[in-house]
Amino acid sequence: MSTTQQGTHSLAFRVMRLCKPSFHVEPPFRLDPTDLFVGEDVFDDPVAASSLPPLLSSHVSKSTDSSDLTYANRFLLHHLSDAMGFSGLLVLPQSFGAIYLGETFCSYISINNSSSFEVRDVIIKAEIQTERQRILLLDTSKSPVESIRAGGRYDFIVEHDVKELGAHTLVCTALYNDGDGERKYLPQFFKFVVANPLSVRTKETTYLEACIENHTKSNLYMDQVEFEPSPHWSAIVLKADEHPADDSTGEIFKAPNLIRSGGGIYNYLYQLKFSSPGSAQVKVEGTNILGKLQITWRTNLGEPGRLQTQQILGTPISRKDIELQVLEIPSLINLNRPFLVHLKLTNHTDRELGPFEVCVSQNSAPEEKVVMINGLQTMALPQVEALGSTDFHLNLIATKLGVQRISGITVSDAREKKSYDPLPDLEVFVESD
Repeated sequence: MSTTQQGTHSLAFRVMRLCKPSFHVEPPFRLDPTDLFVGEDVFDDPVAASSLPPLLSSHVSKSTDSSDLTYANRFLLHHLSDAMGFSGLLVLPQSFGAIYLGETFCSYISINNSSSFEVRDVIIKAEIQTERQRILLLDTSKSPVESIRAGGRYDFIVEHDVKELGAHTLVCTALYNDGDGERKYLPQFFKFVVANPLSVRTKETTYLEACIENHTKSNLYMDQVEFEPSPHWSAIVLKADEHPADDSTGEIFKAPNLIRSGGGIYNYLYQLKFSSPGSAQVKVEGTNILGKLQITWRTNLGEPGRLQTQQILGTPISRKDIELQVLEIPSLINLNRPFLVHLKLTNHTDRELGPFEVCVSQNSAPEEKVVMINGLQTMALPQVEALGSTDFHLNLIATKLGVQRISGITVSDAREKKSYDPLPDLEVFVESD
């Protein structure tokens, strides 16, 4: 943080960042008396485990004397909390520290009169300047500070929700009457850089995985990592199974997820689905906006932070004019017995298409085709209206036992003589009668 000042002035700004203190930790070198005399294996013996600790503790308590100035027992653990190294003291910030995106920047500003005379009619302004905008935090133009006596000061606090990365400048200005009545203008600039506290990496297949990484020097406790899907998507957060006892507190208290300082990682998994059957009809070719993440957290002493990611893009989806889908396959398929496969043909265009023909392609040798159409080898379907669909059943028969593959089911436009992508291969299990 740097300060720039021009000319000679009676006043000067002093800026201190307001943030909570940290714990004063003294790295402990403490010993349990038991560790000095016996190993941990002695506690495998139930008799020793029950009688040895009281014996040693009674010996230590006898040797402890408050008047002993040699501090002979200063390295002994008197309480379990001694091993943590907490001294019971808090340490005030020793530097301006790092500022991260999503935090609230809070600063205590003092304007001091270091001259030997009083200054009057002081107009104070404080604003944050970024690469994109200037944000006014304080303006006393309508009610100037009447006077600041010699050696006195005027204090105030400003707050700003940090929403941009990069260089920031806290601009403090004062317009005042000097001791000789001269009107003077004092500008001072305090520069700082806003860093990114988290990196969010996503992986999208059928699911969206968000990997949150902590780039700060303190632990972050994630209160909320919520995925807000775009209008045509819905999202369900997936969590590991928990024991019923873990839910005893219900919604009253929800333990935050800890992401440790200096590169700690926590993963969140969301299942994405189209919010309605017609959502697939409004997909824009080449784009796929999934949504964005809302992240809120707190530091060790409860200081809040909030961050919203940019829109997360999935794999671009190329629009299909005609799509063939499987709705249902029989659970029991017998050898040489006909069975029906329930299919759905969808028209994703804004015009009527068809009529259509459905068949099983004969790319392979006939003897290798284990599952084939039972009856007429081509099934005729009527026209499908724009953005509409039609259901139908295809009559098939299997000629071989075991796990078999249904492949080559193809739909074509009878009028335009155009074939569409075949249905992906399906596996079925064929049983004997």
